[in-house]
Amino acid sequence: MCGMREPQHPSASDIELTAVLAALSDPIRLGLARQLADNVERGWGELRAPVAKSTLSHHLRVLRDAGITQTRQEGTRCFVVLRRQELDHRFPGLLEAVLHAAASDASTDQFS
Repeated sequence: MCGMREPQHPSASDIELTAVLAALSDPIRLGLARQLADNVERGWGELRAPVAKSTLSHHLRVLRDAGITQTRQEGTRCFVVLRRQELDHRFPGLLEAVLHAAASDASTDQFS
């Protein structure tokens, strides 16, 4: 699912505000970020989203490319975790504010 090569991630200093906001503007990706908000690494199969596996893969790639998540591959399994500490350092309070607002937004209730 995450490919045969090791996934590439932007360095913390290369994470751009516009990329983060654009990635989190999609309800599916915002719902995925909410699921990862506890900072526990999860296998891709543990994530809930009302989309096909190929579409889930696309959304996870967008989150990774924006610098929001870190993905690693172990054998044939892929794991993802929120880059909370790096995002909080780069944009203090942003992630918490977005996730808090999303918690009360009905469009992401399908992930709870």
